[in-house]
Amino acid sequence: MESGWEMAKLLDQINSPADLKELSKPELKQLASEIREELVSVVSANGGHLASNLGVVELTIALHRVFESPKDKIVWDVGHQAYTHKLLTGRRDRFSTLRQFGGISGFTDRNESEHDHFGAGHASTSISAALGMVVARDLAGDDYNVVAVIGDGAATGGMALEGMNQVGHLGSRLIVVLNDNGMSISPTVGALARLLGKIRFDDRYRRAKDKGKRIVTKLPLGNRVWAAGKQVESGVKGMFMPTTFWEEFGFAYMGPVDGHNVHELEMALAQARDYRPEPILLHVVTTKGKGYLPAEGDAVYFHGIPAQGIDNGTIPTYSEVFAQTMLQLARENPRLVIITPAMPEGNCLSIVAAEFPERVLDVGICEQHAVTFAAGLATEDFVPVVAIYSTFLQRAYDQIIHDVCLQDLPVVFAIDRGGIVGDDGKTHQGAFDISYLTLVPNLIVAAPKDEDELQHLLYTATESKHPMAVRYPRSAGLGVKLDTEFHSIPIGRGELLRDGADVAIVALGSMVAPALDAARELAAGGIEVAVVNARFAKPLDRELILEVAGRTRRVVTVEENTLNGGFGCSVADLLHKSDGGGIQVKSIGLPDEFIEHGPQVALRSRYGLDAEGIARHVLTSFPTLDRAKTTTEYSELSG
Repeated sequence: MESGWEMAKLLDQINSPADLKELSKPELKQLASEIREELVSVVSANGGHLASNLGVVELTIALHRVFESPKDKIVWDVGHQAYTHKLLTGRRDRFSTLRQFGGISGFTDRNESEHDHFGAGHASTSISAALGMVVARDLAGDDYNVVAVIGDGAATGGMALEGMNQVGHLGSRLIVVLNDNGMSISPTVGALARLLGKIRFDDRYRRAKDKGKRIVTKLPLGNRVWAAGKQVESGVKGMFMPTTFWEEFGFAYMGPVDGHNVHELEMALAQARDYRPEPILLHVVTTKGKGYLPAEGDAVYFHGIPAQGIDNGTIPTYSEVFAQTMLQLARENPRLVIITPAMPEGNCLSIVAAEFPERVLDVGICEQHAVTFAAGLATEDFVPVVAIYSTFLQRAYDQIIHDVCLQDLPVVFAIDRGGIVGDDGKTHQGAFDISYLTLVPNLIVAAPKDEDELQHLLYTATESKHPMAVRYPRSAGLGVKLDTEFHSIPIGRGELLRDGADVAIVALGSMVAPALDAARELAAGGIEVAVVNARFAKPLDRELILEVAGRTRRVVTVEENTLNGGFGCSVADLLHKSDGGGIQVKSIGLPDEFIEHGPQVALRSRYGLDAEGIARHVLTSFPTLDRAKTTTEYSELSG
């Protein structure tokens, strides 16, 4: 990207897709250039998904010139590739607020615009959602077009293939645009990726077919000859190109088309729109990071970049400590295998893969498969570790229950991004894992108080001989010193970090550190607070919790998880059954709502999950505390 671009002018005139219709070819080229400048400027400042959006600029322009949104439905898979779509659909003036607290989302959002026809933060959903719209259209007797835009990475997901199977069965008019850049976050893996590679770099079939049709149809009875020839087309096609894969699903295949040539894209999209009343797959080849040389050169890094000014210094993140722990464990145990569903970079696994490439297995965007694959490994006495984000593990819940825990197979779930993730927002917040995992028999659920405890819990999980989940946040660690030798932590054993006679705070995982800070603040006002590091959401340390609660008679639980069915519910249930309700229990956690995007610090403050919020909650929850101990400062805090 050239550094001397002038301030955008054409983009300033685009307030809706209708404004695109009369632009000339030179103006379209200028507009694409201005959009890329805006993308780089805003995403560099705010953070977000840059490379994927740079790659679909021309495709998005062409889609909105050929189709009539919002009447026609354009469904974006994942949704983080829809930044250009946002710029062209009335959100240009708000684009600087992208992923900011109170600003527009980094994903498609039905509450944000009538042009966002389906909200999507998880991959492989577009074909199923689009087919639902198609069936609704046909049942209502309507005539709008439906387009699903799916990447080649998302197309590896089982849900996408399930949707394609139903599309082929129904045979309804649907356009699927396959945005093929050879990447998900990392390079796309698997047999489908190899097939796309063959098509992407070889257009012999398309050229031969076009030339043959021109020649044959000029002959006497040429149209009839051409129609007869269609009967043997698939066999001949197999000699040239592996496109029959799509046609066996019931799609008419078109492509590949240059995804950075607006004119070619418009012609192909118009042909797909008008061609015939059956499903069509348009194969579009793009370059991830197009037009910005740093992103073209390193599309993995520029897939998702942090906001300017965020610097954790030399303190490693929890993800980095996880990877370092896996590397050491892999060296010690040749039967350790790490599985990731298309997230090797997010889980920092490159250092492990560099030394043990055969034992770090990227299965693509296939979370269900990842879990059952791990279960199969566990049956043969291997130690599988599923490295996955909290929000994505939700997609494999049945596999956790049926394939792993029902059989008590020793699969380790390393759950990254547990709790508030921040700017990615409501589709990615890890707000539910404690609730949905502690319901499952045989599953041990743990969360470390810091990065040193993380490595010991991971070691414990690999030695436990049972299914075990270790959940940790998206952030830098606390900067504590890491032990050089691993040790096992007794399953279901917490620790008393601070004693006190007035109130007990029982905290889990990332909430232990602010709980200790809150206890110190309250101590300055004369209130003595005991702090328990629970470590385990399941099984609970019954002995420790009952002992501390029995002495203080007042308990506050703190978790970075929804309060519904969470850690606090488990503690309250334990105390109620053991004491009959005589102990006062209050819980702090996330409310029964989807958490919007915003900085982690701001969101934790909003929901009382920082030291000040915890201290305030203690003071307001227990009015029978001896107020004579409370200083003026803390009286103001409680008020």
